[in-house]
Amino acid sequence: MGILLGLFFFGGLWWTTKKGLLSKTPALWFLTSLFVRIGIVIIVFYYLSRGHWERALICLIGFIIARTIIMRITQIKDNSKPLEKEG
Repeated sequence: MGILLGLFFFGGLWWTTKKGLLSKTPALWFLTSLFVRIGIVIIVFYYLSRGHWERALICLIGFIIARTIIMRITQIKDNSKPLEKEG
């Protein structure tokens, strides 16, 4: 479940960035997205943990794994060559 939450959170951030930068009101996009994403993640984390820190830790590990997955999927490929040192 932590992985699904992470995919939702970081995928939503990626989507918001793409939409928000092209919008006439980017601040509204970013703030609304932030509150919705954080609100849902906190509520689900709280519900899943049910007072057990072990459950919360497992969910957090999945959340971090999802961050890594989203970062690799959305990574921009840099095809530029490094500058060569002048001799």
